[in-house]
Amino acid sequence: MALPMASDATDGDGKPIHGIEYYVPRSQYCGADGTGNSEHLRAVVDDICGGWQRRSLAGTFHAILATSSIAEAISYYRIFRDEHPGLKTTALFDPNIDNNGGAVYKEDGLVEVLEGYNATFGKHCTIPSHAAFKRDVAARLAHKKPYAGIEKKRDEQLDLLIVVDQMLTGFDSKWVNTLYLDKVLEYEHLIQAFSRTNRLFGPEKPFGTVRWYRYPHTMEQNMHAAFGLYSGDRPLGLFASKLEGNLRWANDVYGQIVGVFKIAGIESFDRLPDSDEACAKFAKLFKELTDTLEAAKIQGFNWDELTYEFEHEDGKTTVALCFDESAYLVLALRYKELFGPGGEAGGEDVPYDIHGYLTEIDTGHIDTAYMNANFEKWLKRLTAGGEQSELDAMLDDLHGSFATLDQEQQRLAEIVIQAAQGFDLAIEPGKTFMDYINEFAVRGKAGQVTALVEALGIDEGKLRRLMAGHVTEGNINEFGRFDSLKRTADPRRAKAFFEQREGKTIPPFKVSIMLDKLLREFVLSGGFDLG
Repeated sequence: MALPMASDATDGDGKPIHGIEYYVPRSQYCGADGTGNSEHLRAVVDDICGGWQRRSLAGTFHAILATSSIAEAISYYRIFRDEHPGLKTTALFDPNIDNNGGAVYKEDGLVEVLEGYNATFGKHCTIPSHAAFKRDVAARLAHKKPYAGIEKKRDEQLDLLIVVDQMLTGFDSKWVNTLYLDKVLEYEHLIQAFSRTNRLFGPEKPFGTVRWYRYPHTMEQNMHAAFGLYSGDRPLGLFASKLEGNLRWANDVYGQIVGVFKIAGIESFDRLPDSDEACAKFAKLFKELTDTLEAAKIQGFNWDELTYEFEHEDGKTTVALCFDESAYLVLALRYKELFGPGGEAGGEDVPYDIHGYLTEIDTGHIDTAYMNANFEKWLKRLTAGGEQSELDAMLDDLHGSFATLDQEQQRLAEIVIQAAQGFDLAIEPGKTFMDYINEFAVRGKAGQVTALVEALGIDEGKLRRLMAGHVTEGNINEFGRFDSLKRTADPRRAKAFFEQREGKTIPPFKVSIMLDKLLREFVLSGGFDLG
């Protein structure tokens, strides 16, 4: 019978049946001098650095590398320092120097670590003040005083901390999301170490990540044994789905979203369903889809590769994502349209849960080439005097690609089409459908600004500058700029405008309130028709 890679079984006499990894010599990982097998160390370093941007979310989160010995920690530190200086790294281990073998190596390494930390962060740590060094490292990793807010100060952040035993128990930071293990752990030691990554932190940290490099099958066996023991053999919810499971679930959720739109009679995601119930279902499913994809990205998924192969003991499986980035971004556009004017969520008039962070998805790079090509073909046939039936079919194809546009762009697209059909569109070679839409949008915004200036008598230059700053509710009056704009309004014209709109006499104090509300909404939403 073939031996497993790792085993905790026994034979009929109660003797252990060891797996293959039991016979792997220690030299596979550790050199004769205890400083680590250089080939193994560099393979670990390459894995950490190769996946750093993805696992750390471009440096947002930090990581811990736990090693089997102080000598190995020093070796790792030197490799990172010398070969990957862009990754801010330090090491933390017992600073006591005794007269046993390796004391000189340890002391030299400790001095190098402290000198490197001092040079990187402008500190003055020494071996006698090592306790203060440890406190500084812990505060820096946890973003606690005096380092509260350093997520906005890249130069003050520590990327990777190398340890042996320290910081694997008791230390907690939501900013640490990855633990790299180059040592074998069991039971409570394993659980305590894994827990260094368990502080979840919003949508950007859906789970902590643990990667181990030494006797990997034995470590997997130890993990299941530890969590089985301490969870009463009910480790449900402890582990995130792996990439394969996340891709399969993303396909399933996407299929459910397709179903929601189809039931509403919408085939191409070009608009939201009419019913609140369908929108509520879509809102819930899109958040689930996004959370699943964000988890998959940390595990190695990217939009340039939609098909993945996975190794199993009984063979290989392949999972292909059934939608691409363009389809996902179209759904993101629809999700944004669940929000009110200005992209702000909430309020009693919204009958479903919506999440503000999802409006920050960048939908600006949706591929509109197909829509532009359809428009170009239709425009050529229109100017050449094509058959009406042919033009209608081509126009149907063009409308079918409108899903890549938001609702305002779809409205402008119809205006462009109507202008072309009336031969009122100034056709320019090389100009795309999106170019025409954007041109009409600029004209429309200019008209809205002009109408507001004429109605209220406000300073047009100040209004345009404030709108060009893409201000938010929180900073609209920074340096008094909104108040300054409001003071330029002509009280008599403003009073006449609101009285005509309301159809009644309005006292001056109420005009001031209505002026503030209208101006604020106009600036925050980017403009609208006064109506």
